[in-house]
Amino acid sequence: MGCPDVYYRSLNMPEIEAEKAHLPVLLQETLRFLQPQPGGLYLDSTLGLGGHAEAILDSQPDTRVIGIDQDSEALILAGKRLSRYGPRMKVFQANFAEIAEIVAEAGQGNPDGIIADLGVSSLQLDSETRGFSFRFDAPLDMRMDAGSDKQTAGEMLATISQDDLANIIYRFGEERASRKIARWIIEKRESGDPVTTTFELAELVRRAVRTNPKDKTHPATRTFQALRIAVNRELDILDQFISDSVDLLKINGTLAIITFHSLEDRIVKHAFQRFAGKCQCPPRIPQCMCGAAKRVEILTKKPVLPTETEQRENPRSRSAKLRACRKLEQ
Repeated sequence: MGCPDVYYRSLNMPEIEAEKAHLPVLLQETLRFLQPQPGGLYLDSTLGLGGHAEAILDSQPDTRVIGIDQDSEALILAGKRLSRYGPRMKVFQANFAEIAEIVAEAGQGNPDGIIADLGVSSLQLDSETRGFSFRFDAPLDMRMDAGSDKQTAGEMLATISQDDLANIIYRFGEERASRKIARWIIEKRESGDPVTTTFELAELVRRAVRTNPKDKTHPATRTFQALRIAVNRELDILDQFISDSVDLLKINGTLAIITFHSLEDRIVKHAFQRFAGKCQCPPRIPQCMCGAAKRVEILTKKPVLPTETEQRENPRSRSAKLRACRKLEQ
């Protein structure tokens, strides 16, 4: 079979020379909720390197998958990995905020299941040039789509105010030392020595944050997370993505979302509750204003966590949480 149908939305795609290993997180648990059916259509809204999509395609001889990802490098590797499935696999370069547009463009009808794995991919974390990790000294980029014209983390740090930066680090990183970190970053910028690389930022945060010797997490982790979320507007679009997914699913279709930090998980939890009919309004408001309506059944009373075995085999799965819901008849 030939390559899957691939629709790229940006030009000058980089050539990838080597295949990257990828262990999809909570794979069996996700499949258990999706229950792929013969001839079913499933949408992987964060395709990455294609691990979840591959498992869905292998589950039945005629399942179909639409894959979405904004990372051009990941799309090339996923395209190679999934080429043997031919027309059963369609891949689009897009942000999952465009899910409704992509489903319409694919022209295969509404999906029986939708999944989203919201973690940063191994490909991105292991990149020595993308700036997602402080394991490598690289420019502070952090864009999920490195070929886009969106502002990089370094460009943001070059112009943002101290108060706005402190708010980003506190809100998205839940970092108590956010104001001190922001002040030090701005002071370096104003002295003519701006923070422009991952090593510079990680060292600055390490000096600014009081650390507990027993803490296994690098003190810069929360700040890097905050900047990445801000650059890619990850939380801004998540609630709308869930709403669009519920609209698009067939009756009895499943939405499964894997998160990797408390901010994402909180948004997913509350959105699922709202679509399950639980009002999110303050108790003293006489009339519901949040739009709660019973459109789904929540399948996970508590988030599903990776087993100890998976955590040992794939340390990056340790913070993963899976929540799933099923669309009801209207």
